[in-house]
Amino acid sequence: MSRRLDLLLTALAPAIWGSSYIVTTQLLPEHSAMTVAFLRALPAGLLLLLIVRQLPPLNWVGKIFILGALNFSIFWAMLFISAYRLPGGVAATLGAVQPLIVIFLAGFVLQTTIRSGQILAAILGIAGVALLLLTPAAQLDTVGILAGLGGAASMAAGVVLTRKWQPPVPPLTFTAWQMTAGGLLLLPVAFWISPEIPTFTPTNLLGLAYLGLIGGALTYVLWFRGIARIDPASVSILGVFSPLSAVVLGWALMGETLSTTQLFGAIIVVFSVWLNQSKAQLIQTPQKAA
Repeated sequence: MSRRLDLLLTALAPAIWGSSYIVTTQLLPEHSAMTVAFLRALPAGLLLLLIVRQLPPLNWVGKIFILGALNFSIFWAMLFISAYRLPGGVAATLGAVQPLIVIFLAGFVLQTTIRSGQILAAILGIAGVALLLLTPAAQLDTVGILAGLGGAASMAAGVVLTRKWQPPVPPLTFTAWQMTAGGLLLLPVAFWISPEIPTFTPTNLLGLAYLGLIGGALTYVLWFRGIARIDPASVSILGVFSPLSAVVLGWALMGETLSTTQLFGAIIVVFSVWLNQSKAQLIQTPQKAA
C-alpha cells in the first residue's frame, strides 16, 4: 500500500477527533469529562476484545498498560484538566507541541535522525493552531499549562513507544488491548471525581456510541496502524488536523464565523503537514532507489 494512502488513512483519525468537542457539548453537556473519557475507552475496548478474541501474552501485559496509560488514561486526564482551567485555544495550542516532542523523543528512543525540516514543520504547526484558536483575551493558568504540556508529552511518548513496542498482532487487536487497559486505569479516577452513577438519555447514549466506536475504536485502529507504517514525526504532525477539523465543523455545523486570521492559521497548518511529509518523502526516495 502506498505511503500516500497510509497518510490519508492515518490523517482521518485526528480529523474525526476534531468532532469530539461538538459531540460532547451538544450530546453530553452535563456529564463529567472523566466519566465520558472512561465510558469512551472501556466499553469500546471490551467490544473490540470480543471481536478479536485474543488477550495479550503475559510478557506484554506491562507494556500494554503503559501504552494504555500514555495514549488514553494520562493523556485524557491531562486534557480534561487543561480544558477545565484554560481557554480552549490555549489548551489546543499546548497540545500542538506534541509533534515537536515526538521528534526529539524518537531521536533518543528510536535513534531516528532529527532533521531541521521536520522541526520547522512542527513549529509552523504550533503557530498555525495558535492563529486558528488563540484570542488576545486568553488567560493563562499555571496548573492548566502544565497539564496541557503533560498531555502533549504523554501522547508523544505513547506514539514513540507504540512504534517501539509492536506485538505480532493486527492493529485492531493492539487497539483492543490498549483501549481496555486505558479504560481500566480511568475507572477509579472517573468514580473518584463523579462517584454517583450517571443517567443517560437516548441522545447521551448516541453521543457515547459515536465517541467510543467512531471517535475511539475506529480512529485509534487507524492511528496505531499509521504509527506502525510511518515514521513517528510524520504521524504526529497529522495531529494538527484535529483543531483544524474542530474549527471547520464549528463553522459548517454551528454557524461559527471564521476570521481572516483563522483562515491564515488554517493555511499554515496544512502547509506544516505538507512540509513535513515532503521532507520525509525526500529522505525515503534515495533509500528506495538503493
